[in-house]
Amino acid sequence: MLQSASARYVARITPFVRQAFAALSVAALLGACAIPKHPDSEAAAPDPFNSAATQLLDDTSWVLTGWKQADGTARAVLSADQGSPITLTLSTATGQRHTSGYSGCNRYMGSYALKDGKLGFGALGGTRMACATPGGQLESAYLNALNHIDRTGVQMRAPQQMQLVLDNGDTLTFDRSTK
Repeated sequence: MLQSASARYVARITPFVRQAFAALSVAALLGACAIPKHPDSEAAAPDPFNSAATQLLDDTSWVLTGWKQADGTARAVLSADQGSPITLTLSTATGQRHTSGYSGCNRYMGSYALKDGKLGFGALGGTRMACATPGGQLESAYLNALNHIDRTGVQMRAPQQMQLVLDNGDTLTFDRSTK
């Protein structure tokens, strides 16, 4: 009689044990499938002036969004609502480093180099339209700035930006373009 009472007890409790085991198994599987949070996602952004970061500039396009002069004042730059903003494209499509863009009035092109963590430009050529617009007034200063880069900063985390610090202390800030 003792065996039959034990057998009845086991028969009665077995469905509960199975349900508990199934619930624990599902919980374990769901826990294992949760997307882990990567520890680097909250880490501080890397130093944009790290010389290795400039190697990320090949095959990118940029739009000039800010120009801070050495004395801390902002120089006006063209925005998309004022016409065409100043752009800079760095391409290796031809097997050589080629740059092109819009400088406020004219299109320009030439070569570029990435050396010692700094972006540098060779001789730049361009179209020769005369413009009495804000872009035309900014164009010569912008093209001159490209020949006086002292340091290059690149931030490839969102928002992706590039900073060109000139030898006179001015800083040009570019936002990454999808074009």
